[in-house]
Amino acid sequence: MTGLEWERLFKLRCQDGSFMSSPAPTAYALMQTGDEKCLQFLDRVVHNSKGGVPFTYPVEIFERLWVVDRLQRLGISRYFTSEIAECLDYAYRHWTQKGLPVSRDWPVNDIDDTAMGFRLLRLHGYNVSPDVFTHFEKDSEFVCYPGQSNQSITATYNLYRAAQIAFPGEEVLERANTYSRAFLYERRASGKLKDKWVIAKDLPAEVGYALDFPWRANLPRIETRMYLEQYGGSADVWIGKVLYRMPLICNDLYLEAAKADFSSFQRRCRLEWNGLRKWYDKNDLGAFGVTPERALRAYFLAAANIFEPNRAAERLAWARTVVMAEAVSWYLQCNSGDGSKRERLVRNLENSGRNELTSYRMCVGCRGLEDPTEKALLYAIRDVINLARYDNASYGLREAWKQWLMSWTVKESHEPCEGNTTLLVVRTLEISSGRHSLTEKNSNHSEYCCLERLTSSICCKLGSRVLVQNGVNMEKVEDSECQVDIEMQELARFVLQSCNSINKVTRQTFLHVAKSCYYVAHCSPETIDNHISKVIFED
Repeated sequence: MTGLEWERLFKLRCQDGSFMSSPAPTAYALMQTGDEKCLQFLDRVVHNSKGGVPFTYPVEIFERLWVVDRLQRLGISRYFTSEIAECLDYAYRHWTQKGLPVSRDWPVNDIDDTAMGFRLLRLHGYNVSPDVFTHFEKDSEFVCYPGQSNQSITATYNLYRAAQIAFPGEEVLERANTYSRAFLYERRASGKLKDKWVIAKDLPAEVGYALDFPWRANLPRIETRMYLEQYGGSADVWIGKVLYRMPLICNDLYLEAAKADFSSFQRRCRLEWNGLRKWYDKNDLGAFGVTPERALRAYFLAAANIFEPNRAAERLAWARTVVMAEAVSWYLQCNSGDGSKRERLVRNLENSGRNELTSYRMCVGCRGLEDPTEKALLYAIRDVINLARYDNASYGLREAWKQWLMSWTVKESHEPCEGNTTLLVVRTLEISSGRHSLTEKNSNHSEYCCLERLTSSICCKLGSRVLVQNGVNMEKVEDSECQVDIEMQELARFVLQSCNSINKVTRQTFLHVAKSCYYVAHCSPETIDNHISKVIFED
């Protein structure tokens, strides 16, 4: 190229000495002019790049977002909370009404960075508007950037993941979800899942998992178990005029750390399940219609959501509560014509104290109980209550069980109790974790009541769907998928953005329980059994 007016062109270059943050035009400028700033930029790029030099540099917004995404999916983000907060704060500072670019100096926003940024920022409580996606909507499609020649698999995949974190009334996300899901389904069906931006280890499996298990049915430990097989580490190669690697995003150290962390998690799970099985046998819960497989499923759902080492008490409280609720429900349904049995359980539970019951044979306080089966059931409930490790926790747990039993008594025996049972689980987790003071404080709080109402309603509708799928005939069961979708969006809004006066972990607990119900309704029993095997037992 001849006749270029370099004095005028140098006025257009970026502050880092590059032209358009790109090594190629900057290298040409260096060849033509010998400019020192061009040389410094290129020297810095070569020094910081491992392997090929990327087509644009820096990509600090892109790197920060993708690092956070990888750490979360690998299940080790809890070790990097301050670093993740710094990365997301940086991305949020550069968030605009038209989205995000790969770098602060890059002049073009793209849907890939915008979608990844939107999803991560919203999940972490930042206030971001989905209206940014209207800038990428063209002729009923969503494009990555103006003038693109063909669609990208990974950009559409990230759009699909982002569109699922929707709040009520966000129509652009509904359109984005519909478009991206249809696009990815078509590409999967035709076997065309190679991307133009990255050569990844198993992109088809990543896309397939996202399509088969949408965000509402995606539990953290299941996602991590699958991603450990999909993540390529340092072998992944990126494409952009040249082939290059991005070691901050794809490296073997992440993978090794994640595998070690997951192996440790599995060892804890096996030990905890062994103890839970002994508790199950000690209380002879098989006599109350609860199979060992049902007990294992209850524990799995708890561990798939609450997996941190220091939260074992919550995992076990979740599992024991679900198992006991099933046992009590079975017993009450078998005696649905005898309301006195339910009343006696409530009365004796109310009269019981922490130290009243020391053994099954000396069922102190079991007033009016002649049926040994009923005595055994009350003993098992008290056993669960007395396992709480915090002072005064037993009182809160007794009150939670009383409320659950009383709410059960006003229902017809053929109706599902999943809605009230989920509230019992949430309240038990709050008490077992030592957050029970927050529960008491917020029990009449309007926001807390909204969380309870939404969670109960969602899980009740999903429970009805499970019963229908399992062939149980129920009257007046309506197709409530649309209602569940709306309520899940509302719950997501409350948890992620609206209820800042409520403890973040408490809000997440509601979401964990609701998503677990969605997962059970979404998956076949065979799929759940396969996940149990992979997450807990398979190395």
